[in-house]
Amino acid sequence: MDIVTLGRTGIKVNKNGFGALPIQRISRDEAVVLLKKAYASGITFYDTARFYTDSEEKIGYALSDVRDKIFIASKSMTEKVDEFWDHLHTSLDTLKTDYIDIFQFHNPSFCPKPGDGSGLYEAMLEAKEKGLIRYIGITNHRLAVAFEAVESGLYDTLQFPFSYLSTPKEIELVELCKANNVGFIAMKALSGGLITNSAAAYAFMAQYDNVLPIWGIQKDQELEEFISYIQNPPVQDEELTELIQKDKEVLGGDFCRACGYCLPCPVDIDIPTAARMSLLLRRAPAAMTLNDATKEKMKKVDDCIHCDHCKDHCPYDLDTPKLIADNWEDYKEYL
Repeated sequence: MDIVTLGRTGIKVNKNGFGALPIQRISRDEAVVLLKKAYASGITFYDTARFYTDSEEKIGYALSDVRDKIFIASKSMTEKVDEFWDHLHTSLDTLKTDYIDIFQFHNPSFCPKPGDGSGLYEAMLEAKEKGLIRYIGITNHRLAVAFEAVESGLYDTLQFPFSYLSTPKEIELVELCKANNVGFIAMKALSGGLITNSAAAYAFMAQYDNVLPIWGIQKDQELEEFISYIQNPPVQDEELTELIQKDKEVLGGDFCRACGYCLPCPVDIDIPTAARMSLLLRRAPAAMTLNDATKEKMKKVDDCIHCDHCKDHCPYDLDTPKLIADNWEDYKEYL
């Protein structure tokens, strides 16, 4: 079993965090079955957010009776102090708990610090002093903000995208977290579904003993895979190394991570789907991409008004309008 210690928090869990964003897409009863099975199988870290509709509520309903045996991370996307308190108290109520282990600023455009005028970090400190949260974290998709947060010494944990498709600069960020005793929580470990071999994804993560991946789970089959890795962790052997190298050659460079910060689109284009369609066509089951609903989504690309909202909000500096147009042309040719 691979154990991760989340930096100075001292939180120790196996290398399988439960990413609870996807459970907002399934019914409460289905989510409860998954969450209870995850806990019974040894998964004790659960990541959610106020922004994930009813995700917190489902965790509270399913796991409140074992609250003292699990670790919960949640987050608020607000940049206003009054909303921060509203979000925190709402999270506590829906999670059916009187404290949250790690409360995180959810992808802020800047690194909150004491005295910066926003009052956000001071609110976090007050919440910690009141015992409402145990540790202060931050999530981000911007390398500059992530590096600033780690170097500031103000944060106990950082949540950032990390997978075997990550750049050397992102690996440097992971190593900086270890050097500064900051816990590293890895989101997008399957790169938004583009990585299709979870064993390879896990084996890559296993090389970094300070990294806790949170796997987005909404199906029993997905959960079973990660449960199996608790007692039998995949190792990066020659076969998996070759697979990883091939994926890097195909997927490396400018590709959409499906973070969703380009949304909402003023003409309702499903940008994360459209921007990745060429890759999805060749990696996902045909039933997911060659259906009438997906065809209609892709046709919406023709409605693009080139307002550049998506381009301006992409944390990876992608030329999103060009990306979705190129993917739409490829989709039509593929059909």
